[in-house]
Amino acid sequence: MSLPGAQSSGRLISPLLLIPEKIVELLTTEEMTEVFERFRRRNPDPRSELVWKNPYTMLVSTVLSAQATDKSVNKATGPLYEIADTPEKMVALGEEGLIPYIKSIGLYRSKAKHVIALSKMLIERFGSQVPRTREELEQLPGAGRKTANVVLNVVFGQPTMPVDTHLLRICPKIGLAVGTTPLQVEQSLLERIPAQYMQHAHHWLILHGRYTCTARSPQCSECIINDLCKHNGEDACEVAADIPEKK
Repeated sequence: MSLPGAQSSGRLISPLLLIPEKIVELLTTEEMTEVFERFRRRNPDPRSELVWKNPYTMLVSTVLSAQATDKSVNKATGPLYEIADTPEKMVALGEEGLIPYIKSIGLYRSKAKHVIALSKMLIERFGSQVPRTREELEQLPGAGRKTANVVLNVVFGQPTMPVDTHLLRICPKIGLAVGTTPLQVEQSLLERIPAQYMQHAHHWLILHGRYTCTARSPQCSECIINDLCKHNGEDACEVAADIPEKK
């Protein structure tokens, strides 16, 4: 078996990385740059599709979005944030008061417990402010690594890489990253994405997976990176439908 980047018959083999029972062909550094340059030209300032009013509501919406669509979360939180957009107001509303607003979202009972508990923790430990470090964010009930990364990126502008179901599925397929777990793909992307694109890379990728490189019917003929995509086999990026967050 040839090593990654080895010479064969006088030409350079495209870089390969072996992952359990699968081989994923990775994009070169130049191809990575071209992918994100095309994303940048198409959408220079991508934004989260979650609707939020302040750091606290972004945190709550992200917790609620686990195993749910952004659209369903926005539908529930629109009326909710009109009456409870701070930790104090949410605690005053209480778990039973919160449930009617989020009942349309999956796992609403456990999420209601988490939202009230994290609101109390913000008041008691962080002066009602959303913390700015991953370690502190991950201490909050219902907030795992992905939630922390989303808040750090969207609210505080840090170059983090939240990996959701879409990224876990499409990144090995395209050849952007290697890995079979969110953490593996996150670390691979952080190592490989050119620094100048990191601020918006997560949004470009999630939108690409959500609307173009879909799981059931990928729109390859309309894809702006189709000629660069490695089209690694679907079995190279099969994942569970949902990625549970740390409770």
